[in-house]
Amino acid sequence: MPHFNRPPMHPVVAEVTARITARSAELRADYLRRMDAARDSGTGRAKLSCANWAHAFAGQTIADKLTAMDGSRPNVGIVTAYNDMLSAHQPFERFPAVIREAVRTVGATAQVAGGTPAMCDGVTQGRPGMELSLFSRDAIAMSVGVALTHDAFDAAMMLGVCDKIVPGLFMGALAFGHLPVVFAPAGPMPSGIPNAEKARVRALYAQGQVDRQTLLDSEIGSYHSPGTCTFYGTANSNQMMMELGGLHMPSTAFVHPETGLRDALTAAAAKRAVELARSGECRMADVVSEKSVVNMIVALLATGGSTNHAIHLVAMARMAGVLIDWTDMDQLSSATPLLARVYPNGSADVNAFQAAGGVAFVARELAGAGILHSDVTTIMGEGIEAYFQEPSMVDGELVWRDGVAESLDRDILRPASDPFDVEGGLRLVKGDLGRAVIKVSAVKPENRIVEAPAEVYETQEDVLADFKAGKLDRDVIVVLRFQGPRANGMPELHSLSPALGVLQDKGFKVALVTDGRMSGASGKTPAAIHVSPEALAGGPLAHVRTGDLIRLDADAGVLSTVGGVDLTSRPGVERAAAHSEGASWGYGRELFAAFRHVVGTAEEGASVCFLPVPGSARHTDTPPEPNLVDRAVDA
Repeated sequence: MPHFNRPPMHPVVAEVTARITARSAELRADYLRRMDAARDSGTGRAKLSCANWAHAFAGQTIADKLTAMDGSRPNVGIVTAYNDMLSAHQPFERFPAVIREAVRTVGATAQVAGGTPAMCDGVTQGRPGMELSLFSRDAIAMSVGVALTHDAFDAAMMLGVCDKIVPGLFMGALAFGHLPVVFAPAGPMPSGIPNAEKARVRALYAQGQVDRQTLLDSEIGSYHSPGTCTFYGTANSNQMMMELGGLHMPSTAFVHPETGLRDALTAAAAKRAVELARSGECRMADVVSEKSVVNMIVALLATGGSTNHAIHLVAMARMAGVLIDWTDMDQLSSATPLLARVYPNGSADVNAFQAAGGVAFVARELAGAGILHSDVTTIMGEGIEAYFQEPSMVDGELVWRDGVAESLDRDILRPASDPFDVEGGLRLVKGDLGRAVIKVSAVKPENRIVEAPAEVYETQEDVLADFKAGKLDRDVIVVLRFQGPRANGMPELHSLSPALGVLQDKGFKVALVTDGRMSGASGKTPAAIHVSPEALAGGPLAHVRTGDLIRLDADAGVLSTVGGVDLTSRPGVERAAAHSEGASWGYGRELFAAFRHVVGTAEEGASVCFLPVPGSARHTDTPPEPNLVDRAVDA
């Protein structure tokens, strides 16, 4: 274990952590009581009848049946997000075999307990299927519940990488927090064409200056092999958070899929799950705590990670009985230095980030600055120090060594003493238009304040049509409403990024304000997203009119109208009938109608999976509109 003298905590991090702990006291205590009761009821296989147990192992090998019948050997349940249309999840096809063989060498068994859906936002961007994307996270959480409810497991492994998949696996696994749970990623694909070139071609295509074949060739050059996309979007932000949340083997996030090192790490993760099952230590309920949740937020902020986690982290933490909000994230951002420049916040990809020092360097720097809690439980035991190490293969064996002490490329990765910015990449903006988040790590300082007339839309197709017609060639704030979770599932609106970027490059002051999401690839144009409460729930965006002067000031945290507009005096604008009907059926959307009716607000995680706490405070400012689940409980 690396030698490390733990410094005192940064006062802002300490203050926010204390506030989260106090706010969460009732819910967290209730969660831990339930996990203690599940643990104390005994191992699952001891409670199963002979017939139950026979069913559970009927399809296994004779050797595994003999091991299982011993009654004292751990059985690891695997939940996999494998499919072979997602490059990030295609490698999981062979992971179960690696895991089964690894645990056999230590006298245990492993079974695929179940699979989860895993959709790709890259495929569904700008398409109706994107309206299922956010809801798929909660469907994944529920599928984990179905897989593990067989109660035949002593530990679990979660195989997933991408946008909603890891948050969903995390949420579902917490329902079984009495077990140790290890997350095993697949790793990124090798680097393709440079990200700056990809962005250039996209901008040219948006202006009609290159044809579709040129765009396709560029995209195929970027996304070209098994593994995660190499930009620092939601998928790779997931991996950073799982590392510094203590649920991965150290520095396993950004190892390529088709390598001996990746297989060795997967096998080591499986053996670690067995060790934890035997020892009864480091169950998931202990690993995921108020401090580890703060560490995940800090990891996200310090690396300029995905805006999607302003939603996901709230829902994830709440399943462990931890209540966080955007005020917490904003205050942590004020104390967290930006250590990484990875596309879209820079030109480098995650492979270059890893080569420059990667997660181990970030972990050591943040902990050394007192911004990361070191006294946490991880799957490696007590303390964060194990995550300062990196794996390698020596003579065919997996060995661990200390990570680099200094960044190998300061254009990509810097120490906490000389960061790219003294603050993190995410901020809260608020005013008479509601509360929203904005990612500023990729936005140049001169573009962070926009005051311009609003142009109001209800579909992204209409925005793009006006852009192509030249109607947006001016200073403008595009207001795109009825994109919240209740309206249509809160789709990502990343297809607007090239168009808005073109307008900004022409010298216009331009911004986006929406109750929808942007994406993990949120880039150079300022975007106030996740506006809460959403328009369909009576939020202020429903009252905005084209021509209203709006000010978005990321530096001062302001999102408001200008000139004394009284939004409350105006009647709300109902969704267009055609838009309402279109969002309710087709492409599987009709199957999620119930989700749209009961989903919580964006700031509460936009989830239907809630541990309700009647009367609990959500944040220190004016709270968002309560979700329907809490209303029902309170009633």
